[in-house]
Amino acid sequence: MRPAVVLIGAPGAGKTTVGIALARRLGLAFRDTDADVVASTGREIADIFVTDGEAAFRAIEETAVAAALADHDGVLALGGGAVLSAATRDLLAGHTIVHLEVGLAGAARRVGLNASRPLLVGNVRGRLKGLLDERRPIYTALAGWSVGTDDRTPDEVVDLVLRLVGDAHDQSIQETR
Repeated sequence: MRPAVVLIGAPGAGKTTVGIALARRLGLAFRDTDADVVASTGREIADIFVTDGEAAFRAIEETAVAAALADHDGVLALGGGAVLSAATRDLLAGHTIVHLEVGLAGAARRVGLNASRPLLVGNVRGRLKGLLDERRPIYTALAGWSVGTDDRTPDEVVDLVLRLVGDAHDQSIQETR
């Protein structure tokens, strides 16, 4: 069993919103590893960061991602920093991965001053720029496709994802004949 599509991207890229819409269109279940972390620990992510630190959160997140990749066959959204783990990157090999790409202005607008995003506390715009600069090369290296979400509705993004992933799926079927 493996996810039909794995969505990765920065905070504010729309992974959860697009993931829910994509899963609905495909008639599949949606799963978000950030929600899995909250469910498994009974604690909010911000609380884990503040109380236990980022390293502890990343270890919990790594376990949540591994479990979701092993037993979920729908649409899976990963937390923005999940790809920082080498073990997670290794587990993602061979999966259908779409990078939802968001620019700095779009991410800042969507995230706002959200206190539930501990890595963005303080200078939100500056921290977002740092995250985007650090993670964008990782996202693009892992993903089969990147889809910009700036100035697009969630339905427009879903349409693009379905076209890209569907075309690749159709091509792989033809190649096996």
